[in-house]
Amino acid sequence: MGSDFYQLSILPFAGIIIKICRAYTNTQEDFEDYYQEVCFQIWRSKDNFNQDSEWSTWIYRISLNVCLTYLKRRKNGDKQIVSDALPDEAIDDSKAFVNDEINELYNAIKHLSETDRAVILLYLEEKTYKEIADIIGSNSNNIGVRIKRIKDRLNKLINQKD
Repeated sequence: MGSDFYQLSILPFAGIIIKICRAYTNTQEDFEDYYQEVCFQIWRSKDNFNQDSEWSTWIYRISLNVCLTYLKRRKNGDKQIVSDALPDEAIDDSKAFVNDEINELYNAIKHLSETDRAVILLYLEEKTYKEIADIIGSNSNNIGVRIKRIKDRLNKLINQKD
């Protein structure tokens, strides 16, 4: 992957990738593997981007697809290919498991279904209901109800631990 492509097309959206990868991993090592695979898949599929949506929406879709694929592989016991180290620009942001309050939220999010995780992450990124629906392949009319249910579930999960 070219350094210019990473600098211009991936790094500005690293926060999106980090949040999604974080929601589907339990360790820093797994997080780094997912992050690298997402970056690789973005680079690999860049020529398929047809500009029907925003580049950030494309990033979300690829990130979610990679994470869900990795998650399914891990559930099936498949081994993962470990990539090289993260680029220096992403190292500081990648320390995903050091803040206790954020860890509590992510631990609660991990108890949600795979689709609900995606929905709440997109909501936390302040995406519109339509954008969320487009990214996850749903109807925007039911996103609001789904978010309300997810918030209620997260509150219950977090309050159980107190």
